[in-house]
Amino acid sequence: MTGQENRAPESTAADAAQRDPDVAQYVAGLPKAELHVHLQGAASVPTVLKLARQHPEVGVPTDEQALSSFYRFTDFAHFIEVYRQVNRLIRTADDVRALVTGLGRDLAGVAVRYAEVTVTADSHLRAGIDPEGLSEALSRGRSEVLDRYDVDLAWVFDVAGDLGPPSADRTLDWVSAYRPEHCVGFGLGGPEAGVPRPPFAEAFRRARDLGLASVPHAGETTGPQPIRDALEALGAVRIGHGIGAARDPALLAELIRRDVVLEVCPTSNLCTRAVTDIADHPLPGLRDAGVRVTINTDDPGMFDTDLNREYLLAHRIFGLGVEELTEFAREAVRASFASALTRQRLLAEIDSYAHARAVAGRP
Repeated sequence: MTGQENRAPESTAADAAQRDPDVAQYVAGLPKAELHVHLQGAASVPTVLKLARQHPEVGVPTDEQALSSFYRFTDFAHFIEVYRQVNRLIRTADDVRALVTGLGRDLAGVAVRYAEVTVTADSHLRAGIDPEGLSEALSRGRSEVLDRYDVDLAWVFDVAGDLGPPSADRTLDWVSAYRPEHCVGFGLGGPEAGVPRPPFAEAFRRARDLGLASVPHAGETTGPQPIRDALEALGAVRIGHGIGAARDPALLAELIRRDVVLEVCPTSNLCTRAVTDIADHPLPGLRDAGVRVTINTDDPGMFDTDLNREYLLAHRIFGLGVEELTEFAREAVRASFASALTRQRLLAEIDSYAHARAVAGRP
């Protein structure tokens, strides 16, 4: 596969809109929630270009075409390398706040009403951002997004697995001392290969004591075992990606028994070569097996996608119709850590939207 071929399926939204304009229109207005989106990876191209021009010494391209080529990943390890290089552009609390407000604007543009946003706090702290300033940037950015765009954000704090448990400890120390508003989860990202999950068990126990739900990545680029470890050692209630579970029927049954939700990100998996052909993505099989699945973007700025495109991809590639796409929107709300009142309100909004379209006879 060439670098060009492992980009997002660029024609997905256009093809779906052309072939089935009613579905594209429906998806565009469908109220949605997103559970797996990284703050840094969601930065828009204009935002990254602005930061790159401010900090040319980092080596991130300052030209749009060059940045597009920079975002053509050869494999998952290359993606991690690029991700960390872009992350080095974020130097101040104001940079973090700008990322939050930019994400809120972009989410509002695709009818996302609620999002649980993953923030790698330790990377910002290690870059020299003041701990209290980081918390304030997240809280002020969240308030601005809610007021300006009517998008409700919550925070999931993750650590890169290859930095080890000390990174988790630093993150949780920061949460204990400077906790911003609306923290809901604790995750584990970065490379999986060579990074076992059990050594992080104590950190995740501590996170749960702080009221943070366990939402580690597992089974993104590996097989079933990291998912089993995430369940047993980390007490996972949701799994980031988790597509490796498709290889193990017994694990699928265990996910169903535990009522664990998978945060699936199809375009991301294609771009990082976790899957080599989007038509072979395991999302439909996971869903058909009875596993709870949500659709997400992961790093939309880097993968040239958004949640509407992911839903339309599910329509065009996997053959999912309007009712099934609407159920995905409901599932994301049900699987969220939003308050019961917020979940109730969002589900009612989805139902009202679906009913209005049905009464109108479209689609």
